[in-house]
Amino acid sequence: METVHDPFIFEKPLLEGIIRKRKNRFIMIVEMEGILYDCHCPATGSIGDIVFRDIACLVSKSDDVKRKTQFTIEAISLDLPAEEHKSWIGINQNAANRYVEHFLKNGQLLNMVSNGETVLREKKLGNSKLDFLVDNTYIEVKTPLTQLQVEMKEHIEIKKSSEFNSFERFIKHIGELSGSLTENARAILLVCLIYQNSGFKVGMAGKHSNYIMQSVQDSVQRGVEIWQTDFKITPTEVSLTGYYNITAQFTNGEIISRKP
Repeated sequence: METVHDPFIFEKPLLEGIIRKRKNRFIMIVEMEGILYDCHCPATGSIGDIVFRDIACLVSKSDDVKRKTQFTIEAISLDLPAEEHKSWIGINQNAANRYVEHFLKNGQLLNMVSNGETVLREKKLGNSKLDFLVDNTYIEVKTPLTQLQVEMKEHIEIKKSSEFNSFERFIKHIGELSGSLTENARAILLVCLIYQNSGFKVGMAGKHSNYIMQSVQDSVQRGVEIWQTDFKITPTEVSLTGYYNITAQFTNGEIISRKP
């Protein structure tokens, strides 16, 4: 694997705060220096079934005076807010594409695609727009947050999970990826984790899980590759800590663990 280390640097360091409440899908109330702010939550779905009460976070500040919310939550921590050195979990799914683009263009994903300098964003394929076209390889980025594969600390409150059923877009995109192989050499579904994980596991539960897994397996049989990237986010930067071809974990539908 490459020894190049060229992190994605934030234009301005992220600010630390404490999430006091999740107001709705789009807004979290964050306390910073004794003041409460309505902050944009870029992940509108469930995040690890966490109850957002007194959860440490990192936020970015926008200079756009027309925005209703001045701050966007970029990451959360499952460590106590008082802890000095925290581990962070990135939750900005839109920002994930910016991180991936940076590491593609800077040649840090050479084992996955060797020609990252040719990267194009949001390329139309069928009735969809996929995230990247790199030479003759389509790449669709997914940043799963419904289930977080990290240790839940004792002070973290977990709510009863509801079954995830917003799978139509995922199935559509992986179908478009497999369809692209009729004209293009490669297609990659890239699972992007913006946190350190002890071992990625493939596994789904719920009444739609068999249908989803079968759709994934059908696409893999047509040649779609599934890769994973691991990122580490801090107040100043995002660094690439590893990336892996995990296609084999989807070939039999079993839950398989992989340690970096």
